[in-house]
Amino acid sequence: MLDPKQMDTLTEFYQSAGQITVLTGAGISAESGIPTFRGKEGYWQIGSKNYQPHEIATYRMFSRQPREVWKWYLFRRGVCRQAEPNAGHLALVQMERLFQNRFLLITQNVDGLHLRAGNSLDRTYPIHGDIEFMRCADECSSALYPIPDAVPGIPRNGDLTSEQWALLTCPRCGAMTRPHILWFDEYYNEEFYHFESSLQVATKTDLLLVVGTSGATNLPNQVVQRVYHRGGIIIDVNIEPNVFSRLALATPKGFFLHAPSSEVLPQIVECFQQVC
Repeated sequence: MLDPKQMDTLTEFYQSAGQITVLTGAGISAESGIPTFRGKEGYWQIGSKNYQPHEIATYRMFSRQPREVWKWYLFRRGVCRQAEPNAGHLALVQMERLFQNRFLLITQNVDGLHLRAGNSLDRTYPIHGDIEFMRCADECSSALYPIPDAVPGIPRNGDLTSEQWALLTCPRCGAMTRPHILWFDEYYNEEFYHFESSLQVATKTDLLLVVGTSGATNLPNQVVQRVYHRGGIIIDVNIEPNVFSRLALATPKGFFLHAPSSEVLPQIVECFQQVC
């Protein structure tokens, strides 16, 4: 899959002692069987009306229908828990071990598969949150709490018992909790979503590896643009051409790998390992 020129670029970068940043999106998780929930499979029925994710995944809907929003996220959590990290996830674990402090992973995915695969919490920025955690809806503190194991991943149109619903409360003040997810009508911040940290890393990135994302959200776009304008190498891995693949081809030594990440990422890691 990698041609000799691309392999030379990777080899030269590894020997340069530069900073590598990986930005992942829904594409890498789709290869583990997690749907994006933006299509027809993502709807949620409340009464006689079907709601799409951009309607459900909002603070506005949570303030009106908190139980329904929680049920939708617990359904999603069940889907994520059934998935397993794929070869692409595992390759990024190997990449972190190779580069150590020269490596950082920024992920738009909330499924936790990168951490389950073995990437470290210190070098992983889940910029859209993590579906395994909740926090106080009344904001009595910024603490994150694991969703209790006794709260199930419910089936579509399933419900929670009163005992299970009672577990979704803040351990500190007893108020209702919310999923630790960035909603469509909310903004990135540093406290929960690594906003400033991600931008700071971008200013130091020498090689940006973009995997399975097409640039639909603000912070990933800013990260890619910062690397592009400072003249860093951008490599895009995606099954479809997109705005990031065009930017990659416009950077010195950048390239677009039009293939699944589970096929390409192990080859990139193997190329790095050959230099060690």
